[in-house]
Amino acid sequence: MKLVRHGAAGDEKPGLIDGAGGLRDLSGVMRDVAGPALSRESLERLRLIDTESLPLLPADTRLGPCVGGTRNFVAIGLNFADHAAETGAAIPSEPIVFNKAPSCIVGANDTVIIPKGSARTDWEVELAVVIGRHASYVHANAALDYVAGLCICNDVSEREWQMERGPTWTKGKGCPTFGPLGPWLVTLDEIPDIKALGMSLDLNGQRMQTGSTATMIFGVAQLVAYVSHFMMLEPGDVITTGTPPGVGLGMKPPRYLKAGDEMVLRIDGLGEQRQRVVAFDDWTAKVSAGEPTN
Repeated sequence: MKLVRHGAAGDEKPGLIDGAGGLRDLSGVMRDVAGPALSRESLERLRLIDTESLPLLPADTRLGPCVGGTRNFVAIGLNFADHAAETGAAIPSEPIVFNKAPSCIVGANDTVIIPKGSARTDWEVELAVVIGRHASYVHANAALDYVAGLCICNDVSEREWQMERGPTWTKGKGCPTFGPLGPWLVTLDEIPDIKALGMSLDLNGQRMQTGSTATMIFGVAQLVAYVSHFMMLEPGDVITTGTPPGVGLGMKPPRYLKAGDEMVLRIDGLGEQRQRVVAFDDWTAKVSAGEPTN
């Protein structure tokens, strides 16, 4: 299944994508794509629904983040061998774990804001894992049983704050709009091979990132198991698993986002994200004037 959350920001309702690509409303069936609704039992019940009986929504309906109620937004650094090589970093012996603020989560096609004072805002297409049930001290052999599905994440990053403002990466990772998720939460039964998903990111029509989950150092099951040994993972939590090469930081000279840029992110089977970039001052001016910001 391809689950979505649709509607105005902060007031999203559950939905799904039917076999013909239509957007269907699930609000008469479930409260949200969140919490207990992400359990294996709940997902099995959803599969039995006649999707043709669900209300069909307009194609231009806004899609919000594909999962709600996220309490832990965990990220993994330098988890693609070819990305580590482009940055000159050594292959990590254990996963590099840091946090993104749950408040940075936005919809797949929402505006990305360059923070006030930022000069090095960067892009990162990533495969994100959505947890479906409580996970603690999970073994890697059973870890996928705790996964509700996968989605695309843009791990937007401010490189100066990440790398030059002290030893924690979190400072450059959790600014508002730095975590677009979606458009869909895709259940594992629709993904033939997690280890062979093509990934890409285009900036203003130019290909920046091309990669595959085949070059991940630590796979999805390993990461879920590893993180579960350091915290309790809950339904709706997200682990975003690292990025392939082609980020702005790795270019010579480095290249960073500016107002007016457009990013398009794709992962095989998980859909497409499309985000326009705005400067902080322009965004606040629109908010003050009551104008649309997306």
